[in-house]
Amino acid sequence: MSDDRGLAGWIHLTHTPGLGTAAIRSLLGQFGLPENILSASRAQLERFVGPAASALLHTEKTRSAVESALHWARQPGHAIVTLADAEYPKLLLETADPPVLLYAAGRLELLGRPSLAVVGSRNATAQGVRNAERFAQAFSSAGLTIVSGLALGVDAAAHRGALQAEGSTIAVLGTGTDVVYPRQNAELAARIAQAGLLLSEFGLGTPAAAHHFPRRNRLISGLAQGCLVVEAALASGSLITARAAAEQGRDVFAIPGSIHSPLSKGCHALIKQGAKLVESAEDVLGELGAFHRTAFASTQASGAEPPADGLLALMGFDPVDVDSLCSLTGLAAARVSADLLRLELDGRVAALPGGNYQRVK
Repeated sequence: MSDDRGLAGWIHLTHTPGLGTAAIRSLLGQFGLPENILSASRAQLERFVGPAASALLHTEKTRSAVESALHWARQPGHAIVTLADAEYPKLLLETADPPVLLYAAGRLELLGRPSLAVVGSRNATAQGVRNAERFAQAFSSAGLTIVSGLALGVDAAAHRGALQAEGSTIAVLGTGTDVVYPRQNAELAARIAQAGLLLSEFGLGTPAAAHHFPRRNRLISGLAQGCLVVEAALASGSLITARAAAEQGRDVFAIPGSIHSPLSKGCHALIKQGAKLVESAEDVLGELGAFHRTAFASTQASGAEPPADGLLALMGFDPVDVDSLCSLTGLAAARVSADLLRLELDGRVAALPGGNYQRVK
């Protein structure tokens, strides 16, 4: 990544009022590195960004913001990634409007891993939350990093599920990385900063604002190979993410629901428009074949004993039935039942009334 001196120029540009990402990319195309832009004459700059923007390139407020950002980036686990850095996500770089800077807190290496966006309603049903968490855990177990937006409902559930497996998760924020929104997810954000990655294009201290979230949504889809919508009303912001994914050439997936539920109508609309209908994690992993690396597949290929431990990892600690486990794993009911029996005999799973099973804590 850039040294402090080089990074300061990038930060300076993004904190200049009147300069959007498109204008900054235009200046970079004309002048090269940020230091060349900042040393250019006002007359040179006005040819490309106009008098108002060029007059604001040097202010005390901007210098203060630069110093604060550099101080933040020096802290352990923090990084600011620029368009010129090798760590900048390649998929995002290929989109129409890549951010000039990314503020990152946590595991920076996740930016280079195969990933899947999982999004949905903030007011999700109990089933929607369960689906998001369990599907995300299955994808994360398969080696996919789960990208979502740290919102209540489906987003939070997807992050929680992903944190339970090796793929882990990236939370893309509509605020600065030092601002947690919504506050109810403060504990989850802290967990992600330790075991996953918090990511934002917005400067430090940036509060939540309605117009930030559509911009955030294009990053959620732009970072990922595909986008799964778990539950969404017709006016849901998740559909903005799905549309951005389609425009970026990503696969779009949707989980169907009841025809009577308002929170299914968005998913049904996506399916009518060509999104792939999803009933199990395998439906998505099959489409993203190059990234399909589940414990189940590797064990079957090696001829090892059936992976009851892998099934246990996917169960969580809530009661779950055989059909749900079949959906998560892509395995036949007979195989899942056999693994459950082995786990029950080992004292690690308890059979419950109604055909449910639960891990023994």
